[in-house]
Amino acid sequence: MRVLTWNVWWRFGPWEQRQKAILSVLRELRPDVVALQEVWAGGGENLARWLAQELGMQWTWAPSHAPERWRQRLGDPTVDVGNAVLSRWPIVDRAVLRLPAPEAYDDGRLALYARLDAPGHQVPFFTAHLTSVPHASAVRCEQVAALAGFVAAHRGGTRFPPVVTGDFNAWPDSDEIRLFGGYKTAPAVPGQVLLDAWEYAAPEAPSATWDAANPFVAATFSPSARIDYIHVGPPGPGGLGTVRSIRRAGDGPVDGVWPSDHAAVVAELAVAGTDGPGAAGGIADQAGP
Repeated sequence: MRVLTWNVWWRFGPWEQRQKAILSVLRELRPDVVALQEVWAGGGENLARWLAQELGMQWTWAPSHAPERWRQRLGDPTVDVGNAVLSRWPIVDRAVLRLPAPEAYDDGRLALYARLDAPGHQVPFFTAHLTSVPHASAVRCEQVAALAGFVAAHRGGTRFPPVVTGDFNAWPDSDEIRLFGGYKTAPAVPGQVLLDAWEYAAPEAPSATWDAANPFVAATFSPSARIDYIHVGPPGPGGLGTVRSIRRAGDGPVDGVWPSDHAAVVAELAVAGTDGPGAAGGIADQAGP
């Protein structure tokens, strides 16, 4: 199973050209499941819906409950922001978690759960977008604790381990990432471990998803860092859900346009009964709201 997570930078920059570049990257990679953060919707259009229709996938999305600060940055009061999941397999359940934040930092960040009816096993799949305030590690710790509880509440009923993706806005050695994983410190949920899939990668592989080589990042004068993640629970029977490989994608220009200010992360997970991406065939039409 090929899993991809990507922060697609809402409606910032040359967004119309960027969305074409995003589609080009996804078409080339042919992921089975796509997690997206900073998805835009407005004027009867939705980026997730458009991508799903172009790729022949099902989709579901969750808009922010408090998009006002996003709209102020863009100067457009009509555009929504949220998270989305695209899937080649049916999406049979979904739920949304509002991530906790004090009023000063609350810009409507959330987590989205989608249960995927993959061949052989249902997959509990999650994507989240944590606060980006640099000094707000304590807030992100509260958010990952809530996210870990959300995972625990929805991970059951299948032997496939939970897959948790997203833009955590935190470096790999930060308190919030260690807390969420639960194997370098006490876990947020007792007994629940979620492995950083990048631990399976070659140590020399480029890993920064917020990369100063990207001109959109260079313009912020901030250092390169890995802040986007795929976490997977310990493998199920026979290695079900084992991370076979992981790498960056979307980390260069497409026809002269960088698709986003973030690079995507792509992981290959072991799935019983499939031989590779798209083995089950494409499924059109949307899965839910």
